[in-house]
Amino acid sequence: MNEKTVKSSKKPRTIDMIYVGLSAALIALGAWISIPVGDIPITLQTLMICLVSGLFGMKRGTLSVLIYIILGAVGVPVFSNFKAGVGVLAGPTGGYIVGFIFTAIIVGLVSDKMKGRLWAVAVAMVVGIAVCYMFGTAWFYIFMQSQKAVTLSYILGLCVVPYIVPDIIKTVVACILVNRLKKHIK
Repeated sequence: MNEKTVKSSKKPRTIDMIYVGLSAALIALGAWISIPVGDIPITLQTLMICLVSGLFGMKRGTLSVLIYIILGAVGVPVFSNFKAGVGVLAGPTGGYIVGFIFTAIIVGLVSDKMKGRLWAVAVAMVVGIAVCYMFGTAWFYIFMQSQKAVTLSYILGLCVVPYIVPDIIKTVVACILVNRLKKHIK
């Protein structure tokens, strides 16, 4: 590698910054599309996170999620139902938001390593969403335990079961979009 190539590969490119900014905006848009289901709404956040991480890989996908979370933490209403602030992160659904980071890492890493092979990205999306469920459900359980005694089966029925079919649909849609759009991404 020559010196010019080494220097330019370490600097963020304008296109990377555009992709990350637009991706963070897409995740926020996905949060605002919300169907109320008990304490945890069905949103399109996981679809958008799987989409941007599948398209742009681990680095840009994870950075997009981190920017989204930071924007929400500092008060920009990017979380579901136009909520914002550290209180949302510390609230009953904050674990899902933290889980988004790991979803992006898993999907993006597999997309990078497997050169975008759709079957591998699809499996990574399922695993990534399952990891997000684990973070969110564990946090919700801890949060609820501090207020009243609840059983794990009650929490699973509240936090996981109603979301399985919608998340399967979102994963299929994300896979279709990644398959169609990947060839257009630099």
